[in-house]
Amino acid sequence: MSKRILILLLLIGLLLTSCTATPVAQPSAEQPTTTQPKRVVYLINGALGDNAFYDSGKAGIDALAAEYGVETRTIEANFDAGKYEPSLQAAVGYADVIFVISYGFEDQLKAIADKNPDKIFVNIDTVVQNSANTITSVDFIEEESAYLAGVVAGMLTLDTSVPNINPEKIVGVVGGDVDPVVNAFIFAYENGAKSVDPEIVVLKKSLGGAWDDAAKGKQAALQLYDQGADVVFQVAAAAGIGVLQAARERNLYAIGVDTNQNDLEPGHVVASDIKDVGKAIRDVYKSIVDGTYQPGAVIQYGLASGGVDLVTEAQVKVLPEAIESRVRELRQQIIDGTLQVELYDGRDVWQ
Repeated sequence: MSKRILILLLLIGLLLTSCTATPVAQPSAEQPTTTQPKRVVYLINGALGDNAFYDSGKAGIDALAAEYGVETRTIEANFDAGKYEPSLQAAVGYADVIFVISYGFEDQLKAIADKNPDKIFVNIDTVVQNSANTITSVDFIEEESAYLAGVVAGMLTLDTSVPNINPEKIVGVVGGDVDPVVNAFIFAYENGAKSVDPEIVVLKKSLGGAWDDAAKGKQAALQLYDQGADVVFQVAAAAGIGVLQAARERNLYAIGVDTNQNDLEPGHVVASDIKDVGKAIRDVYKSIVDGTYQPGAVIQYGLASGGVDLVTEAQVKVLPEAIESRVRELRQQIIDGTLQVELYDGRDVWQ
């Protein structure tokens, strides 16, 4: 073999080797992408700043941003019906996951969820089911904690050793509106009070939807105190702050709602009925990330799950130990299932 032929064969071998070399790996279009959402919206029918329900949810949204690094946005409709539809459209245009408190615009929520099956909708505090069954609802068993609030009020109005408690068996409640959720609170509160003594009278005032009017809440509570109520339970969001102020003004007692409000008017807020919206938001979002989320599910939160509770911790303690001990005992019975709290059945509780 000539030298020229040998060189030619070597060149052909090198060329074939280069053609069959292992290629550099390229991203495949079939590779799975991350399931973690990038953007989350918290859409509320009302407004932040209530020190209660809406603020509890915002704390949960802030926790998502801190823990998962997602972008978050809060949209406040400020109880303006004209803003509900645009707020939903803005939420869908921005977010992958939408946590929504949809009082007053449930039908619009259903319609937009049906049109956007790629979005995750989580409705808070009521059950909303759309045709496509994609809306997941968080349903709080508020009767369990409200029953305990009623027990506190009932025992307190009978204990005249507590300063300024009068001999009459009267307690009160101020509701932000006449709706199923408020009614459930009042139903269980009255049952709890009457479990202490059936002769206890429960006076009631509705603010007619004035959820953000603290002055109106205060006026309603003052009327109840002046009618003989020793303690008034507020179920009125931001307007309920006025109820707590009225308790201080009359040197009497109130029960807060949704968050621990016991130190807002020290010595006058004896307990708070907790509804932990933030916990529900964190729990549901975790299920989205870990792949266990179920669209269309109804997730219930009661005492056993920590979604609702009655707390008495405060800078200035008012309740005698006998009342606190009884609350602890009943709470455990509800958690264990030995005490079944009656759930609201739709009846008129305002009579």
